[in-house]
Amino acid sequence: MSKTKTTFFCQNCGAQSAKWIGKCSSCNEWNTYVEEVVHKESKNERLQLFNSNKNLKIGSNKPILLQDVGLQNFPRIAVPGKELTRVLGGGIVPGSLVLFGGEPGIGKSTLMLQLALRLKNLKILYVSGEESEQQIKMRAERIGITTDTCFILQETNTQNIFQQINEIQPQLLIIDSIQTLHTNYVESSPGSVSQVRECAAEFLRFAKETNTPVFMIGHITKEGSLAGPKVLEHMVDTVLQFEGDRNHIYRLLRATKNRFGNTNEMGIYEMNGEGLKEVANPSEILITNRENATSGVAIAATMEGNRPMLIETQALVSTAAYGTPQRSSTGFDLRRLSMLLAVLEKRCGFKLGIKDVFINIAGGIKVEDPGIDLALVSAILSSSEDIPIPQSICFSAEVGLTGEIRPVNKIEQRIMEAEKLGFEKIFISSFNLKGLNLKNFKSEIIAVSKIEEAFGKLFG
Repeated sequence: MSKTKTTFFCQNCGAQSAKWIGKCSSCNEWNTYVEEVVHKESKNERLQLFNSNKNLKIGSNKPILLQDVGLQNFPRIAVPGKELTRVLGGGIVPGSLVLFGGEPGIGKSTLMLQLALRLKNLKILYVSGEESEQQIKMRAERIGITTDTCFILQETNTQNIFQQINEIQPQLLIIDSIQTLHTNYVESSPGSVSQVRECAAEFLRFAKETNTPVFMIGHITKEGSLAGPKVLEHMVDTVLQFEGDRNHIYRLLRATKNRFGNTNEMGIYEMNGEGLKEVANPSEILITNRENATSGVAIAATMEGNRPMLIETQALVSTAAYGTPQRSSTGFDLRRLSMLLAVLEKRCGFKLGIKDVFINIAGGIKVEDPGIDLALVSAILSSSEDIPIPQSICFSAEVGLTGEIRPVNKIEQRIMEAEKLGFEKIFISSFNLKGLNLKNFKSEIIAVSKIEEAFGKLFG
């Protein structure tokens, strides 16, 4: 028998300590260390676990020269649907380990079940540690997709899971979720730091040694980060984040880490009674159709990866009723909003320090592109002066601390997307004119270099 020992783990970041300490030296959180019993298995026990699978190759690797390494072009597994294909970087890479996180009820299990049901040419094993087979069957009937290549397994012990994997030999494995699983080689409760790390390590070895892609659904904490140790995100090849507001029907799929593709890509889904439906043109649904122009509304041309998108920014500026002005932002960084308000007051002379300012990004999405700055500033000034912005105008530029209008990347794609939706004028930075052929565009390009210049051309 191997010796059993106890170790203290931080439940917030996964840091390890030989004794209990009040404040974690890694994440600076208080009272997060919990004692866990760790059992280190012997070499024979570890070999016995993987010898049951004939595809696994147990042995020591030898170092070779980099120039002697042969490249094998593994074709990606085609994924039905353009949104998930774009976020993954062109499809599923064989042998990759993908961590899929999101808030409870956001649609993680639904999206993974849709993927399993639509890949009809692959043998898929869907391991559920949270729901029964009957619940998964009810969701599959609601989605309305049938297949005869998807196997369902309700199990939480990893050793039993690998036994079923050895019998079925799946070509794709889906784990729902990693926090509900436990292994016999760690004597702690499921969901603890050591259990999550060890279970993920077992599936990582399985994915790399059998060249089988594995999707792991992960829970998130109340702060919005993935639950478990931070090393979990370092172990996997791709980290997908499913975002959205429960009060809205749209869901955003982002790749925060991707070893096989771009991390700036984004996919948009619409949640309905039949599951998740892809949104082909998000610009049309994120812009509200109004008969008359309203003050405090401006359209911004943004980029999400290689995808241009037009969104509606809304601002409300009113007199502070209780003396202390309020600053509220939905879908936009509140600290950047404070910076923009300071620029407007210091550089342009607008007295916004005594007024309440509320910002909202329509559609319930979150935007991090700095190219939305000019649209937000225009919406704030429009609401403050109560002057509506014409509906045929959109904006795409960044605002600096000195009040200058800074250029943004991929301005041609932004302008073409605005023209596609019928916008006649677009405000951009004058620095973006370098190398830009205005004859290629039908809309009027208005170049500005200062906020005062943009205000004068916009409101006269």
